[in-house]
Amino acid sequence: MATGWAGDGAVQDQIDATVDDAVKRARSRMHKGPSLTHCEECDAPIPEARRNAVPGVRLCVKCQEAHDQEEAAFSGYNRRGSKDSQLR
Repeated sequence: MATGWAGDGAVQDQIDATVDDAVKRARSRMHKGPSLTHCEECDAPIPEARRNAVPGVRLCVKCQEAHDQEEAAFSGYNRRGSKDSQLR
């Protein structure tokens, strides 16, 4: 398969870079420090099991699900398109 300007491992490099970016983004959004006992958005109690499972948790499950749905609308775009893929 002809790849134009792309090197031999360009496709895998692009995939690796996209995965690395997603991991860095997820890690940067993780809360640190003690977990809250009540949700910072709706003030609902956060169960002890959730506080133990998710260190630094700040939202109840319902608010976290709503937050995750909002985030999902903006994720999934590969911003590292290679020069070769832009010219196709």
